[in-house]
Amino acid sequence: MDEKDGKKRILEAVIDLFNDKGLRFTMSDVAKAVGMSKKTLYVYFRSKEDLMLQMTDYCFKSIKDSEAKIISDPTLPVPEKIRRILGVLPERYLQLDLTQLSDLKTSYPSIYRRVEEHLENDWEPTIHLLMRGMEEGSVRKINIPVFKMMLEASIEQFFRRDILAENHMTYYEGLQEVVGILVDGILVKS
Repeated sequence: MDEKDGKKRILEAVIDLFNDKGLRFTMSDVAKAVGMSKKTLYVYFRSKEDLMLQMTDYCFKSIKDSEAKIISDPTLPVPEKIRRILGVLPERYLQLDLTQLSDLKTSYPSIYRRVEEHLENDWEPTIHLLMRGMEEGSVRKINIPVFKMMLEASIEQFFRRDILAENHMTYYEGLQEVVGILVDGILVKS
């Protein structure tokens, strides 16, 4: 198995372990899940924190790949592309229990910062869709930086507070609720 395939196999296993154990999974759990020794696992990742940082990047790359498919879909009108791109979560992650992310900031601050960086960056496709919608008249004129800040702040609260767990919601359900509120508030009424 080459290094790229090995890393992917490990990262996929970590996603499953995170769903089962949250942040409490161990490197021994990972090694067992992929059928390799811990020593071999450390060839791919220097530490659990390194593994989780790379898992974060891996997950956000999957999200960006899903966004690209939505943007390139010629059958979707701009408002639907906006709705889908803002609430995109690859099918693989729909059942992921992200209600435990509120522990991330204190337990793994470097990973929390990486998540924040991903949330703050790569907005160009979304901004382009919003501007296109405003130009064609399907989206009312809005202040894009304020819109972006509202979505980022909402998602960030999922990581800082136990609001999802307290309301018995998955991350995906919470994200869809936020997107629905934001998008329905920007669409031009017929």
